[in-house]
Amino acid sequence: MQFEGAKLILFLGAELLILRRDHTPGIPWPGYLDLPGGGREGDETAEACVLRETREEIGLWLEPEDLRWRRFYEAPRPVWFFAAWLAPGRARGVRFGGEGVGWCLMAPEAFVAHDEAIPHFAERVRTVLEEGPQG
Repeated sequence: MQFEGAKLILFLGAELLILRRDHTPGIPWPGYLDLPGGGREGDETAEACVLRETREEIGLWLEPEDLRWRRFYEAPRPVWFFAAWLAPGRARGVRFGGEGVGWCLMAPEAFVAHDEAIPHFAERVRTVLEEGPQG
């Protein structure tokens, strides 16, 4: 299956880790609230892509078994979405990698309802909230 990238819905305790996109010319959804993840490099798997992007963007090392929910979406682009639930203390290990303008923790319900959340990402988070880790 061909895909362009992978995103991570990352729960640290009860909160969701969120990135704020920058305003680089040509970037989709400039300034909006985003999730860790990004474009596929070479022929890497979706899991390898999301784990690498997470390390690069927020400095957290996750293992494949941490990815407890996964779903492929074809629109608006072919992207894999994963979700992981980690202990809240893991937030101390976040090291912002400089893509975007910063990061924060937010209640997932607040992200879903936020006017500045990328709309289809908010829908993905809503699905994870409804289905849980084994969805």
